[in-house]
Amino acid sequence: MDMTLRWYGKGFDSVSLKQIRQIPMVKGVITTLYDTTPGEVWKKERIREMKQDVEAHGLKLSGIESVNIHDDIKVGLPSRDQYIENYIETLTRLGEEDIHMVCYNFMPVFDWTRSDLKKMLPDGSTCLSYDQELVDKINVENMLSSMEEKADGFILPGWEPERMARVKELFEMYKDVDEEKLFQNLVYFLKAIMPTCKKYDIRMAIHPDDPAWPVFNLPRIITGKEKIQRMLNAVPDMENGLTLCTGSLGSNPNNDIIDMIHAFKGRIHFAHVRNVNHLAPGKFDEAPHPTELGSLDIYGIMKALHDTGFDGPIRPDHGRMIWDEVAMPGYGLYDRALGARYLSGLWEAISKK
Repeated sequence: MDMTLRWYGKGFDSVSLKQIRQIPMVKGVITTLYDTTPGEVWKKERIREMKQDVEAHGLKLSGIESVNIHDDIKVGLPSRDQYIENYIETLTRLGEEDIHMVCYNFMPVFDWTRSDLKKMLPDGSTCLSYDQELVDKINVENMLSSMEEKADGFILPGWEPERMARVKELFEMYKDVDEEKLFQNLVYFLKAIMPTCKKYDIRMAIHPDDPAWPVFNLPRIITGKEKIQRMLNAVPDMENGLTLCTGSLGSNPNNDIIDMIHAFKGRIHFAHVRNVNHLAPGKFDEAPHPTELGSLDIYGIMKALHDTGFDGPIRPDHGRMIWDEVAMPGYGLYDRALGARYLSGLWEAISKK
C-alpha cells in the first residue's frame, strides 16, 4: 500500500508539494494536467515536467486522476473512434514516462454532485453534503453559479466553466442514452484501449458514480457490486479494474464495501478511503475519516484491503475544511493530512497483528 494525496498542480491547488512531502507516510501524489480538456492528447513535455516536479520534492507520481473521457465516447457518436485514438496516444505517452495507473469515470454530464459544498457541522468545520430533496429542486442550467458561490474561487473538477456553459447541449446529447447503451459504450472504449494498457502495464481504475444512483435522470452504471462485476466480466483483462471509492459506494447504505473488496480481489487498482454519515435515504454528509465519526467501518475496509493483498496507491479522499483553511472544497490540507495519518495507523496495526 502506498499512501498518497491528490494534487491538482501548480496554479490550481492551494496545497503545495512541499506541504504534502511533510505528511508522515505519504509517499506520492495522484495528479493530472488539470487544464487539459477531454479528448485532447497530452503533450510529452508537460507529462515529463509534471513528473519531474513531483520527484524533485521527494515524492512519487503514483498515478493520474483523471484523463477525462470525451462525451462523444460516452454517447457513442461516430467521432468516438478519433477520440479513443487520442486517448490511446495519451496513455502511450504516460506509459513511456513510467506512469502506470489512471483513474477515470464514465459519468454523464456531471462527475459528481452535491447539494452543499460548505455545510456547517456542529464542531464549526464545513463539509460536502448531499440531499436528494434539494437536488431535485435544482435548475441544472443555473447549477454552476450556485456551486461557484461556495467554491472559494477554485475551479471544481468536473464543473469547469467551459463545460458547464454547454450543460443544456450535454443533456440533449444524452437524451437517448440509457444504462445499457452507456454500458456498451464503456465496454467498446475499454476493449479498444486494452492492448495499449497491456503494452505499458497501465491499470485503468474506473471511479464509481457519485452518488451511487441516477441523478437528474441521467444513467449511472458503476453504482454497486452487480454492475461493477458485470463491467469487470465484460472486459476481463487484469488491466481493467476499479477505483474503490468508499465515499461514492458508501453513499448508498445497501452497498457492502467490505464484501466488494473480497469479491474484486486483484481488480482494485486504486483506493479512495473516506467516511460518510447517512442521515436519511438520499441524504448524507461527508464525515471525518475515523470509523466512529461516520457510518462506514473504515477499520474493516482497511483490513479487507490488507487481507486481500492490495498493494496499490491509496489516498484519503475528501476532507472537511477545518482550522479556518480556505481551499478547493473537499481538498484542503489539514483534514486530509489527518485522514492519511489515521489510515496509515490502521494499516500498521493491521499489518502487525
